[in-house]
Amino acid sequence: RTWWSASPSLAMQNPAARSAPNRLQKFTALPARHKLLLAQAWFMLGWCRAAVLLVSFKRLARQLRHHPLAPPPPALPPHMRDEALAIGRLVAAASRVTPWQSLCLTQVLVAQRLLAKRNIPGQFYLGVRRGCERTDDPTGLSAHAWLQCGDDIVNGKAGFEHFTVVSTFSWG
Repeated sequence: RTWWSASPSLAMQNPAARSAPNRLQKFTALPARHKLLLAQAWFMLGWCRAAVLLVSFKRLARQLRHHPLAPPPPALPPHMRDEALAIGRLVAAASRVTPWQSLCLTQVLVAQRLLAKRNIPGQFYLGVRRGCERTDDPTGLSAHAWLQCGDDIVNGKAGFEHFTVVSTFSWG
C-alpha cells in the first residue's frame, strides 16, 4: 500500500491527501518538456512574486511596449497557438502548488517571459473593477491581469470580462 491509500478515512478527511496521487499521476503523464516547463514555471513564479513585492511595475515592464489603447492581437500559426495555450495551462497549474501567493499578475509575468523566450507574440492587460466582494481595498476596487495570444486568453481568463482595461502591454 502507498502512503496516500493507507486509510480511506484519511482521504475523506483531507482533500489534499485525496488529490496527491491524482497530481502525481497527471505530472508523470506529462511529456518530458512539459515537466521541465512546469518546474521552470514554479521557480519563476517565486522570482516574479518577489519582484512584484520588491520592484516597481515600471521596472518589471520596461522591456514591453505600452499601448494606451489595446491594439488587435496578431494572429498566430497553429503551432504557436498550441504552445501558448500549453504554457498558460502549465503556469496556472504551477501557481496552484506554490507555498506563496501566485496571483494573476505574477502568473501573467511568468507566462509572458516564457512566451517571449519562444518568440511567441502576445499582449497582457491590466484591468480594474468596482464592487468586488473579494477586495480589502477601502475604495472597493479590485484589479486583474490577463494574457492573450492571438484570439485566445492564455492566462487569467476567469472573470476578465468584468474588468475595464486600463493598460495594455505587448511583446514580439
